[in-house]
Amino acid sequence: MSGILVPITFFICTFAMIFGIRYFSNKEKMAMIERGIDPGVRKSTPQPFLSLKFGLLLVGLGLGLIVALFAVRGIFGADMNSGERGQAVAMYFGCIGIFGGFGLIISYIIEKKWLDKQG
Repeated sequence: MSGILVPITFFICTFAMIFGIRYFSNKEKMAMIERGIDPGVRKSTPQPFLSLKFGLLLVGLGLGLIVALFAVRGIFGADMNSGERGQAVAMYFGCIGIFGGFGLIISYIIEKKWLDKQG
């Protein structure tokens, strides 16, 4: 009986989340119209550093995967038992997170330097 509740709950929660997002987005737009604000203004603002941010994030994730690969092969070797596999997976996720974060920090530093030079 409990095996069927998980998919049903998943679909109900997914529907409720999508409905809620659409409902509150519509309420927000209606409130903006009532106050005399154009609801499309927010979406038209350019984001000049978006591609830099995503590029450095992906480079950081790639470097994290490479570092994790070499670290796992260097520490555990080619033959791993089941206990070491869990540690290797943790190392992969840790390196991906750390290097992805470094990529975003580098993106922030570049953006801040450019904005300080402009203004």
